[in-house]
Amino acid sequence: MASPRVRKIADRIHVIVAEMLERRIKDPRLGFVTITDVRLTGDSQQATIFYTVLGDETDMTASAAALESAKGVLRAEVGKQLGMRLVPSLTFVHDALPESARAMDEILAKAREADAAVAAAREGARHAGESDPYRKPREDDDLADESLDASSDTSADVTDEDDTDR
Repeated sequence: MASPRVRKIADRIHVIVAEMLERRIKDPRLGFVTITDVRLTGDSQQATIFYTVLGDETDMTASAAALESAKGVLRAEVGKQLGMRLVPSLTFVHDALPESARAMDEILAKAREADAAVAAAREGARHAGESDPYRKPREDDDLADESLDASSDTSADVTDEDDTDR
């Protein structure tokens, strides 16, 4: 894990490079470039700058060439604004994260379609047994009728037994 100082420097480099690309670098090859992340080594000697480009493969290669040609101007501005004795060297790397995210989204969309197909196939299927397999409590009317029947049977049995004993 990087120290807080290194993280602060990396965040500051991120802001400086993004502002420079937006305002001061006027290279026509530079497309819609977005700085996604900056990673700095522990000794603050090398900064790896991750970027993405909106467009196709030709836009990406042209933007990569423009960033390489502007590397010296960007490093000089980073050194000027940071005020460090040793300015880190800048390395630009195309960030493959958006392409990976797009591929993941496609895989998730296929999984959703497969789930929908399984749910549609399951729609017409019926389960064995009743629709509600749980026992229900008896109705109050049924309980009252059964308790009357049970009490009349026991009272007759009691009287018969009492008569035989006498």
